[in-house]
Amino acid sequence: MDLKINDFLISDNKAHISIPVVHKYLSEESYWAKGRPYNIVARSIENSMCVGAYTKVRNQAGFARIITDISTAYYICDLFVLPEYQGNGLGKSMVQFIVNHPSLKNLAGLLLTIDAHGLYSKFGFEKTEDIQKKFMMKQRNSI
Repeated sequence: MDLKINDFLISDNKAHISIPVVHKYLSEESYWAKGRPYNIVARSIENSMCVGAYTKVRNQAGFARIITDISTAYYICDLFVLPEYQGNGLGKSMVQFIVNHPSLKNLAGLLLTIDAHGLYSKFGFEKTEDIQKKFMMKQRNSI
């Protein structure tokens, strides 16, 4: 599925993804995936639904990864817009693309964020009062 937004393309076509660009941002710039090895980024893309934002000449401008069973729920992770493309509404456009995607629109959506509550709340995501009572996590083993 593709959606044109001004001078950008939002797409779930993995063939457009620049894994080196995604890896560089995640492993060097993000607070949540610093140091993530290239092979882990590549494998996570291979095994997830992904959404990318691209310039007219198909340069990677943004990325999001969605983990889902396409039946009950999805989890948005690794969403970013490269600094040089921020301010163009790409984060908002990618979230809108995800929540309206035919495979996801009727499913429960989950995500974790430190600093983007305002963005996600525009699309129906809500903070839950009792999250600490419900949420559990097992840390991954060393890479």
